[in-house]
Amino acid sequence: MYSNGDIFVGEIIGTAILILFGAGVCAAVTLNYSKAKASGWIVIAFGWGFGVLAGAYTAAPLSGGHLNPAVTIGIAVESEKWDKVWIYLLGQMIGAMIGAVLAYLVYFAQFNANVPRGEKSDAQSVDEPLPTLGIFSTIPEIRNPVANLLSEIIATIGLVLPLLAFGLTKGLGESGTLVLIVAFLVVGIGLSLGGPTGYAINPARDLGPRIVHTFLPIPNKGTSDWSYAWIPVAGPLIGGALAGLIYNAAF
Repeated sequence: MYSNGDIFVGEIIGTAILILFGAGVCAAVTLNYSKAKASGWIVIAFGWGFGVLAGAYTAAPLSGGHLNPAVTIGIAVESEKWDKVWIYLLGQMIGAMIGAVLAYLVYFAQFNANVPRGEKSDAQSVDEPLPTLGIFSTIPEIRNPVANLLSEIIATIGLVLPLLAFGLTKGLGESGTLVLIVAFLVVGIGLSLGGPTGYAINPARDLGPRIVHTFLPIPNKGTSDWSYAWIPVAGPLIGGALAGLIYNAAF
């Protein structure tokens, strides 16, 4: 059993590492003057997977390495133990915001080089500033609340239900292999199910960086899109709870 203090610290550190890697790879692929500019969706999916790998391995000795309110809710539904849920969620939100700030600092010069509006010389084209929200949080390709919510619910079940089932394999967690498998699971979700919404599958991963994006002094950063923000929070929470219920019913 993990202590409250260890859970809090572990989830802050682990989630900060997750978001540092995840927002970092999105910044690397998106921003001008980045060596990884336009390297594509596969790079983003693996970057997030490696973020899970690094964050969860780091946090595991302290908190078990949830790093995701949907995972915490799914485990609570499955185990019927809710007393420490709030500690996990608080640590995850704080960690997500810290990780977003760290990713911003790594790409500070690139963010500051965000192109201002206006025409250049006659020999050059008109430049527009890069929207930056997609570096920090998710944006749907087609804005349809029902479809977007379903996408997040289904993708989160695809994360949490296998994660719960992995626990049935004796010794998987003790060997450390579980974290590696979950990291590859996240890559697979990104490649297979991430196309419609960008696969938040984690309320802290989306909400914490969105809050940070709202306040960061990024030139020409564009909107933080708060009208959409409830979907990547509600969808994963519903999906996590459903995964716990499905697990209890089936296993």
